Amino acid sequence: MIRTLGALAALTLAASAPAQTSTPATQANTAAAQANALLNRALPADQAAMKAHVLFLASDAMKGREAGSPEFDIAAQYVAAQFYAAGLRPAGDAGSYLQTVPLVVYKAADEGAMAWTASGGKAQPLIFGTDYIPAANPARAETQVTAPVVFAGRGIVAPQYGVDDYAGIDARGRIVAIFAGAPGTFAGEERAYFAAAATKAQIAAAHGAIGIVMLESPRPAARQRPFSASGYANPRTTWAMPAGTGTSPAPTTPVLGTLSQAGATKLFGSAAWSKIAAQAKADKPAYTPLSLSGTLSATTHTAFTPGASSNVVGVVPGADPLLAKEVVILSAHLDHIGVSAGGEGDRINNGALDNAIGIASLIEEARRFTASGKPPRRTVMFLAVTGEEKGLIGSSYFVDHPTVPLADIVADVNLDMPVLLYRFEDMIAFGAQRSTLGPIVARAVGAVGVGLSPDPMPEQGFFTRSDHFNFVRKGIPSVFLWPGIKGAGKAPFEDFLANRYHRPGDDLTQPILWDQGVRFVSTNYAIAREIADGDARPVWNKGDYFGTTYKGPMAR
Repeated sequence: MIRTLGALAALTLAASAPAQTSTPATQANTAAAQANALLNRALPADQAAMKAHVLFLASDAMKGREAGSPEFDIAAQYVAAQFYAAGLRPAGDAGSYLQTVPLVVYKAADEGAMAWTASGGKAQPLIFGTDYIPAANPARAETQVTAPVVFAGRGIVAPQYGVDDYAGIDARGRIVAIFAGAPGTFAGEERAYFAAAATKAQIAAAHGAIGIVMLESPRPAARQRPFSASGYANPRTTWAMPAGTGTSPAPTTPVLGTLSQAGATKLFGSAAWSKIAAQAKADKPAYTPLSLSGTLSATTHTAFTPGASSNVVGVVPGADPLLAKEVVILSAHLDHIGVSAGGEGDRINNGALDNAIGIASLIEEARRFTASGKPPRRTVMFLAVTGEEKGLIGSSYFVDHPTVPLADIVADVNLDMPVLLYRFEDMIAFGAQRSTLGPIVARAVGAVGVGLSPDPMPEQGFFTRSDHFNFVRKGIPSVFLWPGIKGAGKAPFEDFLANRYHRPGDDLTQPILWDQGVRFVSTNYAIAREIADGDARPVWNKGDYFGTTYKGPMAR
């Protein structure tokens, strides 16, 4: 764990004070006193307002705001109250600020069963934990599939990169066997998109497959890990369908499980699998599609537990007679990961930076709109979503059940985990270059005296990993803004990711710079204000991959 703010304060005092003898208890008391002094120091009103929100949302009493918990519900009521105080109109269910999001927790109910029947041979049962592990199907309590198998590399079709893993095979009515991942030659955002399990499932479904088995990736001996069934029944969460089952990106093409290399050898045969394994270990694997000679039978069972959570939704109505029906959304996720199951000491994952500060920014931007005395031309919606940490669930539910017509939503500006531990010298705008939001973002960033920098970690694919991407899936231009890591920002940012991200240390003991929070709010407010007041709605740049894929305005 990173040293706490109190410990840092103690070290600073030790460096400037005369040498003296002290006990561990004295040192601890000094550190605690310094931490409390810094925590309680007076701040200007705008900074104090942000801090007040985070003090509540990231307190131990909120127990990490896990979606579906009573503490999350309290946090949602807090945000609703703040929306009311800021003068927003409710835009949730039945005239309230809350939109109920039905949740369902699902997991594998048993070990399932798999058997391989070679052409002309007898059924050969595969062994749980040795040859395969089953996958839970969020869309069905029982899944039974028997079909021929085709091998389709990594299951990717990306014409812009000249990749078609389905070339030369017919997947209709078959089970597709594929590897995880995407080629390293793909651009970072598209690489993350094609590596996602949901994308692979949708591509398989589009080719008529009726099931998927994932293949354990062969690696060089030094990097190979033992095949293990541990965790196969870990619970997952999604939003629930009326029947109580969950949503799936491709309900007709479920993932049936994962085959080990031993299991894959039984299906492919030793010679064919050895060739594929050699390809997988290459620096730039290139796979040849293959139709296997035989039939795979798979049965899985899934258990479901219902739950519920809420998005929080408020609006500032637009004032322009022609543009008021159009909606600009500012979004941020309210949930975090709750309390760690085991370990000693502090186990509460407070989520101060991730994403209590994002929610605080959302509230303060709402206050700026209503306090400005100038109503926006377009309607501006403030959306605090649930379940981001469980797979972008609340935003997924919202775009499928919007509280305003989906066609009227013109843009999403997402606020997620601004790391405000340093004075930022630049900003990173994920997705801005894909639409006419780009120049708007550049002007807003310039107004606070910094410039834009390219994505410093393209391999992470951050553009596809936060709530704005669900709006992208509906063809809506979207952007996700972060303080950059130029200059002095690099070390504290990397330290946060390494030592506090998704850990109990993401709390109020961090040396959060609240004045940088105000700069962050100012930038996002300027972006939203220009979108809301502009003559033209944002559109995709012509030919952009995501705009074209999801049929966004002007992309074609």
